[in-house]
Amino acid sequence: MSLKEELIKISHRIYEKEFVAACDGNLSVRTNNNTVLITRSAVCKGELGLEDIIEIDLTGNVISGKGKISTENKIHLLLYNHRPDVNAVIHAHPIYSTAIASSKNLFDKPVFPEVVLTIGRIPLCKYSTPSTSELTESMMPFIDDSKVFLLENHGVVSAGESLTHAYYLLEKLEHTAKILINTEILGGVKQLSNQNLESLYDIALSVYNLNIKDGNKF
Repeated sequence: MSLKEELIKISHRIYEKEFVAACDGNLSVRTNNNTVLITRSAVCKGELGLEDIIEIDLTGNVISGKGKISTENKIHLLLYNHRPDVNAVIHAHPIYSTAIASSKNLFDKPVFPEVVLTIGRIPLCKYSTPSTSELTESMMPFIDDSKVFLLENHGVVSAGESLTHAYYLLEKLEHTAKILINTEILGGVKQLSNQNLESLYDIALSVYNLNIKDGNKF
């Protein structure tokens, strides 16, 4: 499967999962030539086709493709230019994650072992006008360590080693948000203790050879 075909596949999937609605959201992937394939503006992700993908360089110049480049391309380029480990970026508006990002509740709590180990801390980026440099500036304090970003009153961003990885981060984030909201209904979240966390970090290193960065530890 080519990168363009994979981009279409994941775009259709996030629409089917209701992580986006109408023409919302944008997805991209880094190519072997260090260029970026990104979805064009104003296209439903459930109907995305090959003609809806634009190739750009790391400064945002269009190399090939027709249509208007996504207005949120700054988010994607920020991550590609600062994180050599990031090869795919998804910006979406999943219901439960966006609800938390638009509420007075914080997502950045150590509750689930799987989330601690696979996602780590989940920062909330201060509200900024979409499509502006203010938005990327709001992500900068967390750019080095985070895999997912909550955008206050806006949505979420996931950054993965591949399109599939970025999608699974998004899916896990939304699943976690749904559980957290239901937990609040039942009386509140019970967080993991510092001792619980230290044990998790030890297991991550000894069993999975996963050395979690200090900046991403709770």
